[in-house]
Amino acid sequence: MTKMPVQHAQPPRTPTKSPSKALSHLSMNSPSKDGFRKSPFKPRTPSKIAKIAEYSENENANEQDEPLLRENPNRFVIFPIRYHDIWQMYKKAVASFWTTEEVDLSKDVQQWEALTANEKHFISHVLAFFAASDGIVNENLVERFSQEVQITEARFFYGFQIAIENIHSEMYSLLIDTYIKDPVQRDYLFNAVETMPSVRKKADWALSWINSSNATYGERVVAFASVEGIFFSGSFASIFWLRKRGIMPGLTFSNELISRDEGLHCDFACLMFSHLVNKPSKERILEIICDAVQIEQEFLTVALPCSLLGMNCTLMKRYIEFVADRLLLELGVPKFYKVENPFDFMENISLEGKTNFFEKRVGEYAKAGVMNNRDTQFVFTTDAEF
Repeated sequence: MTKMPVQHAQPPRTPTKSPSKALSHLSMNSPSKDGFRKSPFKPRTPSKIAKIAEYSENENANEQDEPLLRENPNRFVIFPIRYHDIWQMYKKAVASFWTTEEVDLSKDVQQWEALTANEKHFISHVLAFFAASDGIVNENLVERFSQEVQITEARFFYGFQIAIENIHSEMYSLLIDTYIKDPVQRDYLFNAVETMPSVRKKADWALSWINSSNATYGERVVAFASVEGIFFSGSFASIFWLRKRGIMPGLTFSNELISRDEGLHCDFACLMFSHLVNKPSKERILEIICDAVQIEQEFLTVALPCSLLGMNCTLMKRYIEFVADRLLLELGVPKFYKVENPFDFMENISLEGKTNFFEKRVGEYAKAGVMNNRDTQFVFTTDAEF
């Protein structure tokens, strides 16, 4: 078996005293970590994070016969559609397109100032992670998935996802730029991958999969389904918690748009996984997802170290486990954590991209023919407007 050289993660850069001072008023103590089902796998060291992507030569050899990855001389032309389920996912993505100009942040500034220091600390950490995360997702799409997958329908989806991730990145940067007036603190948040160890750890985990030469496509699909389905889920829930309180309308509206998009991206990852002939073992899938859960729970311990009204670290960790179980089921693996959803306000919010807002948007665009099939677009009717 060919072993991948161990890639030791670089230690996070120690933030300067200036940005640390800028956030000093947001520092708090950490809560207890007890009461959660522990992963059956040993905690990850930096070297183990790099090694997690190692797999056997036989498994990698099997990828040569994987239909999704097999050389496709017809990949430059989309018709005739061969993978109708993948094509419908692409059409859903197109139908839900939006831009940052649709989000009004004018009411948010005053309400941001009214938040407590603890609430600002929490939301600042969430936005700091989000600001960098979409760029990492795009790195994977550009460097790996778009080049490896030969199915034209899937390439269409990946290409559109790249554009949507760019919009997400712009939106989060606008939110930080709007709320944070101190330039030192703002710079600290914009550079969270280097200034915040908890954010750096999440980034390192995702990047280790992008840089791996031994991980199979199937493993990496599971890993990035975990990034968009687990790493994002707690942060989405925190902003939906603000919506429940009826505050920060611009932030919560953009969160609804972005969470719907990321839910669709996670669904697409599961769909691509279902098309694989050579899937990772259930044990391997569980290992990858449990690893992501552990890292996300560590991030939440730093981001949410004190209890807020209706929101605390214990509940958030349990929610991450609930989401992880749902992802496991989508990938054909039994639940591991077996916990209930602790947040009543998330009962009607699904990472499957099926919120009422999503249905409304699809309905509006469907009138213009975006979601219609090719046959119905050209049906003659007597109620057409002239």
